Amino acid sequence: MKLICRLIMSAAAAGASFAAGAQHIAVLSDIHISPGNASEPKLREAVREINAAPYDLVIMAGDLTNEGSDAELTNVKSILDSIAHPLYVIPGNHETTWSQSATKTFFDLWGNDRFVAEVDSLIIVAIGCGPYMKMGDGHIKTEDLSWLRATLDERMAPGKRVLSVNHYPLNADLDNMPQYAAVLQDYPVIGHINGHYHRWIDYEAGDVKGAIPGVMVRALDMRDGDYGYTILDITPDWVHVYNKELGKAPQPKFAFAATTSHTPVEFTPATWTSPEGFTVEEVWADTASVFTRLAFDADNVYFGNSLGDVKAVGKDSRRQEWSVPTGASVFSRPMTLKNGKVAFPAATGIFITDASGKKVKQLPSKEGPYVADGLMTDRGWVQGGYKRIELRDPKSGAVKWTYDSLFNYCQAAPAVDGDDLIFGAWDTNLRCLDLRTGKLRWVWNNGKDVNLLGPGNVVPVIAGDKVIIVAPDRYMTAIDRATGKTLWRDNSHRYREALGHSEDGTRVYSKTMDGELVAVDATSPSFKELWTVDMGLGYEHAPCIVLEKDGVVYAGSRRGLVTAVDPVARKVLWQLPLGVSEVNGIDLDPTSGDIYVSLVEGTIFRIRKNG
Repeated sequence: MKLICRLIMSAAAAGASFAAGAQHIAVLSDIHISPGNASEPKLREAVREINAAPYDLVIMAGDLTNEGSDAELTNVKSILDSIAHPLYVIPGNHETTWSQSATKTFFDLWGNDRFVAEVDSLIIVAIGCGPYMKMGDGHIKTEDLSWLRATLDERMAPGKRVLSVNHYPLNADLDNMPQYAAVLQDYPVIGHINGHYHRWIDYEAGDVKGAIPGVMVRALDMRDGDYGYTILDITPDWVHVYNKELGKAPQPKFAFAATTSHTPVEFTPATWTSPEGFTVEEVWADTASVFTRLAFDADNVYFGNSLGDVKAVGKDSRRQEWSVPTGASVFSRPMTLKNGKVAFPAATGIFITDASGKKVKQLPSKEGPYVADGLMTDRGWVQGGYKRIELRDPKSGAVKWTYDSLFNYCQAAPAVDGDDLIFGAWDTNLRCLDLRTGKLRWVWNNGKDVNLLGPGNVVPVIAGDKVIIVAPDRYMTAIDRATGKTLWRDNSHRYREALGHSEDGTRVYSKTMDGELVAVDATSPSFKELWTVDMGLGYEHAPCIVLEKDGVVYAGSRRGLVTAVDPVARKVLWQLPLGVSEVNGIDLDPTSGDIYVSLVEGTIFRIRKNG
């Protein structure tokens, strides 16, 4: 059912003035400002128009920038600061997926990635929803679901109504949309406003007839010469949505009744049982979201969360042993050092603790946050950072050498074999360094000059004399390990960054964007597909690595599903729906041989193969 009633508009509201007794809100979304780009003067024009009208407040609903860089964010804030009305801002995926500061700059500039505002009887709640530093679906953080309920409980009173705002719509693009809707449905919500698609859409939450009405508002640039913003005119009975093209009178677009009674969106928690021959256990459920892969010692599993806490959880006790605050969301995998200490690369530097969680020291960051996964090698600890990669002492964490000729940040773990250190960065390039000295051996790129199409978040696979990667250009590429020259490229499948290899090193595995697992001969001089198994995942883009252990291949998904594949029989053994959010990683505990899985929603699971 369409929401609407495009004919029921007051004559006053359809013109240049607003309906009496209404809340008047201007909404900017998807403005995508880079310093000096074509949209920048159009935003300034929009600000002048907004300032000339009597709005109660202005909402910026995400995608302020193109790459979430510090320069972009500071520039766009200087423009938005000239808005004369109360302004409320949340980030979009372009401020979170590729953020050079790991979202810290956004927090520094705007204070938070969520807000609550009140205009008369209307409560407006808005929450940023990622994805966070990786390709993925939108996600309401675990702690934000708690905040939402507590905030509405505190402010609720007779006659109050609620308007929800996110960058993402209330549909499958938001992985935990049913959980979010389940909270909203307990309160008098009249509707939901979002951006993201750069087009007008009216819909109902979860495509459920009669559910919370939603409106996807316009972008600043509609890519057809039309620049503008959205106007909301909210009366006691109706929500009117207008298209405000710059220099023109507002035009009615949608309207829906401001009722607070809606058909509920059902939420069914994930359920699973241990597959035959395996034991699966939930080890931990955090009170915040988790974006990191895991590290281990004999007793504990280590990780960081979205509140900036780094934690140790007992593998057998399943309780938190200790927690240390770092000050900002943690995205980098912890590193267990050679002296029993644990290192946590974070936004403000590297935190090193002893086994009891006592902070031993903090190594400050030279420039920018640490978001990359490190790697312990025979020669030391390799750790990527912002515009650099370092070899550090495996006990003290002291820097042994630094390669600082990158043009953007490292994110994924590197690959090492012998003295070849191979890694990607978000500057379009894959590089090979001499592990002993940090000297450059070669650099490779795919011919694309767009950072977001480069190998910034792929863990390379070293297979004999070849290096195999997948980048967002959807090619699998084999590169000569000695020279950095391209050997072959294949796009017979829609490849993404999710790669792995067989235990004997003869096969490379890739999870595709169509939910397949493709096995490729790693020994062949040309591309040679061995087999493909359809894992039934449908559209899939989580960059989680693929891992083979004891003759079983494990793959994670964007929706909390872990799939086990038999590479000999070439079939799916089992699938476990462990949650609803993206799998951060499938990690091997070297101390026990167990498999661990962490999900963005904050849960950690252990998988043991019986016998």
